[in-house]
Amino acid sequence: MRHLLISAAVLAMGAGTAYADANLQKMMDDPNQWVIQTGDYKNQRFSKLDQINKDNVKDLQVAWTFSTGVLRGHEGSPLVIDNVMYVHTPFPNTVYALDLDNDGKIIWKYEPKQNSDVIAVMCCDTVYRGVAYADGKIFLHQADTKLVALDSKTGEEVWSVVNGDPAIGETNTATVMPVKDKVLVGISGGEFGVRGSVTAYNTKDGSLAWRAYSMGPDSDILIDPEKTTHLGKPVGKDSGLNTWEGDQWKIGGGTTWGWYSYDADENLMYYGTGNPSTWNPAQRPGDNRWSMTIMARDVDTGVARWFYQMTPHDEWDYDGVNEMILTEQEFGGEMRKLLTHFDRNGFGYTLDRVTGELLVAEKFDPKVNWATEVVMDPNSDQYGRPQVVSQYSTRQNGEDVNTTGVCPAALGSKDQQPASFSPETGLFYVPTNHVCMDYEPFRVSYTAGQPYVGATLSMYPAGDSHGGMGNFIAWDNEKGEIVWSIPEQFSVWSGALATSGDIVFYGTLEGYLKAVDAKTGEELYKFKTPSGIIGNVMTYTHNGKQYVAVLSGIGGWAGIGLAAGLTNPNEGLGAVGGYAALSDYTALGGQLTVFALPN
Repeated sequence: MRHLLISAAVLAMGAGTAYADANLQKMMDDPNQWVIQTGDYKNQRFSKLDQINKDNVKDLQVAWTFSTGVLRGHEGSPLVIDNVMYVHTPFPNTVYALDLDNDGKIIWKYEPKQNSDVIAVMCCDTVYRGVAYADGKIFLHQADTKLVALDSKTGEEVWSVVNGDPAIGETNTATVMPVKDKVLVGISGGEFGVRGSVTAYNTKDGSLAWRAYSMGPDSDILIDPEKTTHLGKPVGKDSGLNTWEGDQWKIGGGTTWGWYSYDADENLMYYGTGNPSTWNPAQRPGDNRWSMTIMARDVDTGVARWFYQMTPHDEWDYDGVNEMILTEQEFGGEMRKLLTHFDRNGFGYTLDRVTGELLVAEKFDPKVNWATEVVMDPNSDQYGRPQVVSQYSTRQNGEDVNTTGVCPAALGSKDQQPASFSPETGLFYVPTNHVCMDYEPFRVSYTAGQPYVGATLSMYPAGDSHGGMGNFIAWDNEKGEIVWSIPEQFSVWSGALATSGDIVFYGTLEGYLKAVDAKTGEELYKFKTPSGIIGNVMTYTHNGKQYVAVLSGIGGWAGIGLAAGLTNPNEGLGAVGGYAALSDYTALGGQLTVFALPN
């Protein structure tokens, strides 16, 4: 009976919150604005604008630029709302409102007062993936986990709430997602033994609506053990406890620093959870549920409808936080509501987003070798599980064994850099990493606020004909196969943008903005910005003219060596050595570059 009481309490907590922010949805539907980091709730990152198209994109020119005044890695993108552009920076998470009607004049500037000690507990650079907008407010989730609602016209603080505690390793790098009368936020800190969660705050005043943890008692992870399913079967009682040893779930990771999506008809939000803590798999036997999991939750209550754990008992740090892209497509001869996800583990997944049924699981980088396949037979006791190759298991005979040649590396065949989808071509456009690693676990003890990693890594190019350290690919999510692939010297760490102009934009770590033909992948345009691009390309119109904009500023996990001045090849969780050559092509920066066709 206990789970029924839990569910009833959660449902009561969500009562009376059923109104939708119709105005926000209307703004998202207007391609002349860019109102949410993901372009829309479906995470498609597609624009209907076509003034810039495959025939004239070669003529693109820089229209104007803006210096953010901050170095280190610039992820995310600006927002454009009613002729005002909102630009963010990495730590200290400064926010600018720029007047597009007045040559980008600064309307207001918000500078958070954060303790710089938070930098020491931020994994993989001081990045931030951007502000959000709803109800006349700009939402900023600072590195120190303070969530601030700013008046969009004045920049004045309306309310604020603290979501976590940096003293125990809880930080933030992700954007937030406003839905209906709530704003949904995650947490970072898996490398410090944080227990992941998603929290909903009420947009009006910042009061707590609900919080769902990634693992723990049923009451904490907000499930009904008889109704919440995993691959079509009830998860059962204590699913977030009984695959952990003792009470290790309390420091179990499963953080939620990726992208969220939302299906208004189903009233479900979708997101992924990250790696289990520690990185030493010998110290945490079991499947470690619900780390590495796609979750579908009711927005009003937080109660989970279904889960799918992609990498049970993760041994490689293949966080499952990458975006969930929602589409309506014909699959198997019928129209279905689909969810497509490109995981760090190198498999591209297609699921029915209503039921959680697994439809496709195929490698989107041919070099992936840690597993042979994902079992697709529903009658098998291995259904949905990757078949691990023993040679590339990092849990060898005891600890302190260096497992070599594992592909992909811990930063995955794709990290958080978001893909895009074009409903006009039916293809997904995916920035990828073509990188392998050596991985040596060691025993580590937990101390609150101290690193809880327990592994030494080194990374290097995959080294075959598929490309350098990265590719930009087009993917068919029904067949589970690459349609075309563009090799890049370094990982593609920029978010993609597809448009009705039959073009796709993306950026490179050397700093190039590129435009390619959406159908063939033919390169149509490139321009080198002042620093490496790990930001996400966006587009908007002003006074009837289409613009394309991107933040440049090298950093993030791939660029952490440059961003933080690290030189030891094993620093940056193994990335410094792998990307050492980046310093020959780019330097630190923090700039917004805006492009347009000549008058």
